[in-house]
Amino acid sequence: MSKVFKYGDDVNTDVIFPGKYTYTVSDPKEMAQYAMEDLDPDFVKNVKAGDVVVGGKNFGCGSSREQAATCLREIGVKAVIAESFARIYFRNAINCGLAVIESPEAVAALSSGDEIEVDLTAGIVRSGEREFKVPALPPEVMEILTDGGLIPHTIKKLTAQ
Repeated sequence: MSKVFKYGDDVNTDVIFPGKYTYTVSDPKEMAQYAMEDLDPDFVKNVKAGDVVVGGKNFGCGSSREQAATCLREIGVKAVIAESFARIYFRNAINCGLAVIESPEAVAALSSGDEIEVDLTAGIVRSGEREFKVPALPPEVMEILTDGGLIPHTIKKLTAQ
C-alpha cells in the first residue's frame, strides 16, 4: 500500500526542488535525490515508489521550474493531490508524466503516514474506509502519463504514423 506525505499551503517549486541545484543538476535521476530537501529533509529516505504527496492550496507556486515535477516523478511519487495547484506547476507535472489531482475533500481528510490507493482512471482515492471521488483524468492525459510525459508521448505518436 502507498503512503501519504502531507504538506501545507503554498508549497513552492523552490522547496520541491531547491533552486541551488537548478543550473547544476540536469539528470532526472539525480534530481530525485534532492526532492523536497528544503521542506522535508527525510523525504528522500522515506518515500517509496507509488507514494503520494498531498498539499494544500496553491501547490507548486513560484517559478516555472520543471525540475519540481520531474524530481517527484523520478523518485516514484504516483500522484500529487492538492486543494489547488499553481497553473504552471499543474501543466509541468502532466508534461513530465506526474499525475496531479485537485480534491479539497481528500486533502482535508488525509494525514501524513496514511495508507492510500489512487485509481487515476476511475477517479477514486481510498484511504482506510474513506473513499473520495476525484475528477478522473481524461484519456488524453492518461496517455501522456502512461507514456512517461509529453515528449515521449509525442515521439510515440509521431513514430506510429
